[in-house]
Amino acid sequence: MAHDRVHLNVGGKHFVTSRTTLANAGRGSMLAAVIDENWQLVPDAASNELFIDRNPAYFTVLLDLLRTGELHVPPGMLEKPLYREAEYYGILDHVKAARKGPLNGNRLDCVASISGRATGDGTAIRASPDGGCCVAHGSMVHVYDWLMEEQTPLTLDYVNVNDVGFLSSNRVVICTGERENGAGGMASFNTRTGKIEHKFQVVHDGESKNFTAGALASSDKHVYASCRGRSYEYGVGTWDQITGQQASFLYEGPGRPLGDACKMQWLPRTNLLLVANLFPSSDHSFITLLDSRTKGKVWSWTDAALRGTADEKIVMDTVAMEECSTVCVVNQFDNLGFIDMRANNQCVRWSYRYQPSKISEAEERFYSKLACSGSQLFSSKNDSVYVFCSPDWDAAKGVQTARLRRKEGGAISDISVGGDRLFVLHNEEDVFDVWETPGSSQIVDIY
Repeated sequence: MAHDRVHLNVGGKHFVTSRTTLANAGRGSMLAAVIDENWQLVPDAASNELFIDRNPAYFTVLLDLLRTGELHVPPGMLEKPLYREAEYYGILDHVKAARKGPLNGNRLDCVASISGRATGDGTAIRASPDGGCCVAHGSMVHVYDWLMEEQTPLTLDYVNVNDVGFLSSNRVVICTGERENGAGGMASFNTRTGKIEHKFQVVHDGESKNFTAGALASSDKHVYASCRGRSYEYGVGTWDQITGQQASFLYEGPGRPLGDACKMQWLPRTNLLLVANLFPSSDHSFITLLDSRTKGKVWSWTDAALRGTADEKIVMDTVAMEECSTVCVVNQFDNLGFIDMRANNQCVRWSYRYQPSKISEAEERFYSKLACSGSQLFSSKNDSVYVFCSPDWDAAKGVQTARLRRKEGGAISDISVGGDRLFVLHNEEDVFDVWETPGSSQIVDIY
């Protein structure tokens, strides 16, 4: 109908669309404002058009996306400028959804292999919520946005990075060791400017203490980190993300597992914090679930009583899968194990995948890393990532459904999942791979 039509002039080209189509952009978008009476945008009196001073070629593609829900990029059109135009119109999320589907381990394609600019091996990779990532590299952290464009490198004044994680798409928090001059500890950075936003402090009896920050995790409002100090600063600290102020501290004595944790994971459905102290940080493995509200332990597991047996298995990594009420572990032989989260003192149900003929064979290999997305489990082994999907983890048989491998890159040192992407960091070369599920749109390669 005539009253539903909207006339636009984008960069000198005339477009006729409907209010219904522009409403598909969503509330808060620039295009939704065109039809919002509260904005009181007045069209040109002579042509009855609203003028938008942008490139009409990209607008043609984006308008078709709003009409059909499909993104079709014509040959020769650069995709990165298209994304920037989509961000201007407030419909970048629409483009992302059309470009790639939800993470499906059985349909993943390697869409990019990014070579870093630092010498030596990267030690850890972390995914951001929007599909970007960062790589810890000695005393530096290299950050990439979701287009895999490198942001300002973060230099930690020659202090090695212990862990790093995203608070948002443009904010990271970094844990380092303590130095004699008081440097180190933990701080958040703006990845666009490279500047420090907050330096997180441990305060005991009203006095700030130097400490080494180990593993970290974050919820919507807080940041958590394992802390090891010189006197009382052993345990898990909690800080407000926005203000950087310490909210609480769960104290333990020196040498206890919480302060020496090497991995932490926030579980949003249950509001629990997984804290793991594993080999080689500790001779024994300790995995604990903490209630963020009471700061008490609600679940724990350890292999302290099992060590020294002929069939000794050393847990090298762990990840909690809330949907399956299961804590998954992997040992030095790349064997997966499953522990029931619904009760304490549960035994590990091991699923055997590989058994070396001698211990030295296991020592020469790179240890497996774990990551998860919903009921999908990802486990690295040498130069491959194996995907396991199963609705019944009680059977201790994670069903392998896919193997992901590239010819280049060599052995894998770390993996991470976020923003519907799987990131794979290779040990032998300064390179990481980006895996994602292809969408239904016709898009040219941007990398």
